[in-house]
Amino acid sequence: MDTSFENLTIGTLATQAQVNVETIRFYQRKGLMSQPGKPQGSVRRYGAGDLQRVRFIKSAQRLGFSLDEITQLLKLEDGSHCDEARAEAQRKLVNVRAKLADLQRIEAALADLVDQCCAVRGNIRCPLIATLQGI
Repeated sequence: MDTSFENLTIGTLATQAQVNVETIRFYQRKGLMSQPGKPQGSVRRYGAGDLQRVRFIKSAQRLGFSLDEITQLLKLEDGSHCDEARAEAQRKLVNVRAKLADLQRIEAALADLVDQCCAVRGNIRCPLIATLQGI
């Protein structure tokens, strides 16, 4: 493993992981990361494993996993729980597909309202406002 990642300050860890220091502290408070010991008169040092952990968390967040879901995935990270990890991903996929369907319905409704607004001329109520008011 690259030894340049074995003696990182929290600031360097944050920079390498492309997050800010408060993100790392937040992950520690949430139990997603441990806080290394602080030698007397020194600063805490982080290693490559910590960097991998932050990158894992950020990658999972980009895929839409919540911090609670990430906590569950981290419990499966030893590699012997592939079926459980796949089940978590399948649940997330079902959720994402449902959200996509909702977004497509919203898009169609908004597109229709925008078209109605563009077609209206004269002194009548705005179709968008009227629809939102339930009139």
